[in-house]
Amino acid sequence: MLNFLWLDDFRALAATGNFSRAAEERHMTQPAFSRRIRALEEWLGADLFDRSTQPAKLTEVGEWFRGVADELIVRVARVPGEARVVAEANAVTLRIAATHALSFTFLPRWLRSLESRTTIGPVQLVSDVLQRCEALMLQSKVQFVLSHAHVQARGVLDADTYLSVQIGNDQLIPVSLPDEQGKPLHHLAPQSGAVVSVLQYPDESGLGRIVRAVVGQRLDLLPVRVAFTAHLASVLRTMALDGRGMAWLPETLVEDDITAGRLVAAAGSDWHIPLEIRLYRDRSPGGRAAEAFWSTAAGRT
Repeated sequence: MLNFLWLDDFRALAATGNFSRAAEERHMTQPAFSRRIRALEEWLGADLFDRSTQPAKLTEVGEWFRGVADELIVRVARVPGEARVVAEANAVTLRIAATHALSFTFLPRWLRSLESRTTIGPVQLVSDVLQRCEALMLQSKVQFVLSHAHVQARGVLDADTYLSVQIGNDQLIPVSLPDEQGKPLHHLAPQSGAVVSVLQYPDESGLGRIVRAVVGQRLDLLPVRVAFTAHLASVLRTMALDGRGMAWLPETLVEDDITAGRLVAAAGSDWHIPLEIRLYRDRSPGGRAAEAFWSTAAGRT
């Protein structure tokens, strides 16, 4: 029976013709490596290498088998992905990754609106930072990713390999706890010269990526200090409510706080950042449930 590890052994030796170097590349002793090459030849019933020369050269059969080995390795690499496609053809569970901010605010309301137009099966949700959501999509572990987006902060899912549709709008508003007069306790006023405490997102945060891309250069010119850093907008909201600084937070998260006066805008409207809420998917066809969900989300039903 063919051991697929032999194919990588064969390719390593075919590249150099040097048994010692190929064995080192494959992390084994030369005798063990030579036995595996010989086992492959015995399985085929023909010599693949002419060992009478240094370096060893491929025989005519070896030249033919090099193409066969390459095709086999590519074919085997495709098997898991093809298996997932077959498994998903009749799957009814939708696998969605959504950023934390949208998981807690936008997603529940949006799903209810979709359910008024179509039947949605079980949903398996992963709520995480954007970088992790992107990784899950790249690994085909989820069918859809829901996140904020901005044209100045394109991510890996904005590549041509993926499709996306805008399903909502939001904006990042710089907010602060109000003082006794209802004014922002932490006010981003360039003319004042006062140091402003800022609550920020780390690099792997999608919202942090957008803030840096859109207002980062302007912010660098002002006297600010980073008072607190956290992945979650909900955590920065708590810190803002505690008066620890100002933060750019999604309107979908803080609209009730602003209406009730618990938080106020900490800067003018020119510091507000408009956002799109986008749903991403791979271009390759999904199962029936996923395709029906996509059609409804994109307004095609």
